[in-house]
Amino acid sequence: MAIRIVKSPIKKSELLEIAREEFGDIVKAVVDIEQEIMAVGGELHADEEVFLSENKGSKRENTWGINLYPKKTDEEWIEFNSMVNIKPAFGNRSRGVESLEIQKKIKETVKKLVVD
Repeated sequence: MAIRIVKSPIKKSELLEIAREEFGDIVKAVVDIEQEIMAVGGELHADEEVFLSENKGSKRENTWGINLYPKKTDEEWIEFNSMVNIKPAFGNRSRGVESLEIQKKIKETVKKLVVD
């Protein structure tokens, strides 16, 4: 599947199709919290991050890798776990997203872009 930039709402059912084509029950995504867009459909978060950078001018400090589980409930369907999140220069030293403020921005962006 080709990487796709999401800047207007898509249905959760579309994410389910992407999941089926790639990993079964998971969609890898990279969210740009400044532009409130995300890239989906890549095999690696790193590919999606580069795609956003090259096509939308996204900056590394604003891009965060997540996994989406379309079949899970709203509280469980976003997982903050990606190698692209290791950004010591920007205060994040783990695969997770340590800042609660950034987690909130990611959740808000996903909620805006993915509808039932």
